[in-house]
Amino acid sequence: MSEDSIHQSSKPADVVEGNGVEPAASAPAATAEATPATESKEAQEATPEQDPLEAAREEAARLRDQLLRTAADFDNFRKRSRREMEDAERRARADLLRDLLPVFDNLERAVQHAEHATDVKSLAEGVEMVLRLFLDTLGRLGIHRIEALGQPFDPSIHDAVQQIETSEHPPGTIAAEIQAGYRFGDHLIRPAMVAVAKPKAS
Repeated sequence: MSEDSIHQSSKPADVVEGNGVEPAASAPAATAEATPATESKEAQEATPEQDPLEAAREEAARLRDQLLRTAADFDNFRKRSRREMEDAERRARADLLRDLLPVFDNLERAVQHAEHATDVKSLAEGVEMVLRLFLDTLGRLGIHRIEALGQPFDPSIHDAVQQIETSEHPPGTIAAEIQAGYRFGDHLIRPAMVAVAKPKAS
């Protein structure tokens, strides 16, 4: 082998003899992917804005549904309250009747006794006992008889149906009680029906 051949083979393989061109540089790196912020912005731009009219319709539908629910709840509350009031009224009547039943029982016994009684005085005493029992029962229930005879006439609790000329009672006072009146606490159940005294004509 000649010397020239040895020198040629010893040259680097990647250098082309005679043109001086070096190997081409590697291709530039691929373009970086889009950042999340850029994608979010593009997504917002791609999403169309909601129509104001459609938004108002949706809000109106929501408010209407809420109003209907509120009305239904109120109607249920009203019905429940009415049932509770009716139940309370029935219980109050039952309690009142339970308290008055002993009076009714004694009155019934007095009537049965009167059919065979020969002593009128004892019969009258029995009826008087029933009356006292009735008044005591009313007192326990908070119901009181209105005082009338000899009291000054009070139009808020007395109902004058006539006037009586008398010197036994001062003018303007109650000379006779025709029908008893009752009140429950401060509530007037029935005014007393009375006759009011007036001075005798001269």
